[in-house]
Amino acid sequence: MDFLLVIANVGTAVVLYRVARRQNETLAIGYVAARIIECVFIAAGIIFVLGVVSLRQDSPDAADLAVSLAQLKDWTFLFGPGLVVPFGNGLILGYLMYRSGLVPRRMAWLGLIGGPLLLIGNIGVLFDAWDSSGLVNVLVIPEFIWEAFLGIYCAVWGFRKDSPILRPAWRGDAAA
Repeated sequence: MDFLLVIANVGTAVVLYRVARRQNETLAIGYVAARIIECVFIAAGIIFVLGVVSLRQDSPDAADLAVSLAQLKDWTFLFGPGLVVPFGNGLILGYLMYRSGLVPRRMAWLGLIGGPLLLIGNIGVLFDAWDSSGLVNVLVIPEFIWEAFLGIYCAVWGFRKDSPILRPAWRGDAAA
């Protein structure tokens, strides 16, 4: 499932880049880069899980190795989805969607608010201020709603037709 997530993340970033670059090409590239960095961490986590699965149980140090690999997988989750997603999906994509008007602006605020909240929560986990269950589970709610809303809204209704960057006369980039 994580491998499919990597494919979906990169695919989403590449598809949105074509439209988002009309608003701000630098931020659109930043969004693609953030998704790729997130996917690198997810892929590393996949490799660590495969390492746990492939351990031989009759090895003398199998239990210690399994615990170490599981901890490494947890670290990849904290750094990838935990620290990159608030920037990429929350702040960058939220800002691009807010400024472009491609989705309702009130909903784009969920990304702009949810990104920093999730970042604060995961920085607290990183520096051992709190564990990764209680507070972080509450702070992830706006980001979760933002990401779910964006996917559902675009799949059902598509981008808002009255967005300035979708008008034929609008020429923010030479390739359009």
